[in-house]
Amino acid sequence: MTTRTLRLLALLQARTVWTGPELAAELEVTDRTVRRDVDRLRGMGYPVLTSAGHGGGYQLGAGRALPPLLLGPREAAAVAIGLRLTAASGIDGLDEEALRALAALDRVLPPSVRSEVMALAESLQVVPGTSPVTRPELLITLAGAVRDRVQLRVDHERADGYRAERRLEPYRILSVEGRWYLFAWDLDREDWRSFRLDRMHDAHATTFGFTPRPTPDIEAAVREAITLGGADRGITVRIRRPAAEVAARAGLRSATVDPEGADTCLLRARGDELRWVAVWLAWLGDPVEVIEPPELTEMIAGIGAWAEASGPAVDG
Repeated sequence: MTTRTLRLLALLQARTVWTGPELAAELEVTDRTVRRDVDRLRGMGYPVLTSAGHGGGYQLGAGRALPPLLLGPREAAAVAIGLRLTAASGIDGLDEEALRALAALDRVLPPSVRSEVMALAESLQVVPGTSPVTRPELLITLAGAVRDRVQLRVDHERADGYRAERRLEPYRILSVEGRWYLFAWDLDREDWRSFRLDRMHDAHATTFGFTPRPTPDIEAAVREAITLGGADRGITVRIRRPAAEVAARAGLRSATVDPEGADTCLLRARGDELRWVAVWLAWLGDPVEVIEPPELTEMIAGIGAWAEASGPAVDG
């Protein structure tokens, strides 16, 4: 492979579509030479596609087999570090594959890149957790739907065991505190929802596209859903503090605070993990009166009993 052909391959990998004149200008050759070099790449197994009309040109497509990739030094270092992290990511079945890919890449890394990878790897540590693993095929399906902006149908099970199909517009996949989550617009509930991937039994991408909606702060919304545990159960408590002060401290997008007098307010939220809700209310630090659900009163009482029984060690 000539230096110019390598340069052409790098350009095709760097951008989705190039016109012939654009490639000719970048390589400082004629359009005819570009066509000849493209044919040379095709002969080596690289699936270079050609499209006509407005917006058309040359692009690197997917073939029947994976051709060699051209990586710069820093790209190779990034891939190697990514493979090391993937090997300890908790994604079921990818740990061994990542290690094999890392071994293959390590054999061809230049000494300078290998030393950089080793230096970075020594400064990173992934502590294995006990969180449920995530199936790689599920991640690929969800990521593809996010990329292509198509609706999803997922078979999802809530924390209380209720299982149903959900129709979603997917926006982001996040790994938070050792678990994977999908942030999506729930078409049936007409609201934003966060879904734990380890509770998804199946997922199918449809052919129905969607127009992106204005999104909230996605990371904050997912963390809030983790705190309130799924946001499908109504919670109402009375708090003996002015509404403005409670609203400023609560800081939750899905919670509403309504005044019920000068020094009392009603806080309404949604959540399934009542133990976490009780801990969150304890963090607020104000006396509360539970209106619904009654099970929340038991959770708060349990925390109180634990706090009463806890304390510093007493010397005998």
